Amino acid sequence: MRYQETSEQIADYRKQIAELRGRIRELRQSVEAEPVDDYQFADPTGPVRLTELFGDKEYLFVVHNMGAGCSYCTLWADGFNGILPHLEDRAAFVVSSPDAPAQQQKFRQSRGWKFRMVSHQGTNFAADMGYKGESGWRPGLSVFRKTDGHVVRVSDTGMGPGDDFCALWHFFDLIPEGAGDWRPKYSY
Repeated sequence: MRYQETSEQIADYRKQIAELRGRIRELRQSVEAEPVDDYQFADPTGPVRLTELFGDKEYLFVVHNMGAGCSYCTLWADGFNGILPHLEDRAAFVVSSPDAPAQQQKFRQSRGWKFRMVSHQGTNFAADMGYKGESGWRPGLSVFRKTDGHVVRVSDTGMGPGDDFCALWHFFDLIPEGAGDWRPKYSY
């Protein structure tokens, strides 16, 4: 197929994707929010409750990260720094993992991460949110809303290669072979 014909077909697909995203947003607006407990996490200063993670924001993004042992989760987290100020203008943002707070802080500093991290170690948080199964931890993102001191989950989604939360995959999609057998590393 000629380059121009391919470009036109891709543009049509992108339009279809944009329309589907709009339908997904509409569906999310109609969903009944899911009440959740006021889970207790840990950070370097001690215990912290889910309700406290909101700060002065109505919404809270919680990234379900598998911890320092996952190069894919590290790849996603590396990308959050650039968009963090934009996210935090609209909602609170935190990365949660099963790693202990001291381990999180050491890894966070080694990566130059600017976002807040909390540990859900020893809690049911990740499992209750659907991000721990029989095979272990799973990456994802939950969005919470706080109203009148109560917390509800308004949406969530899993994360993985090719998703919308890591621009790298979309760059690789522009290469005819895509990502191929490429895998993220901690350093290059």
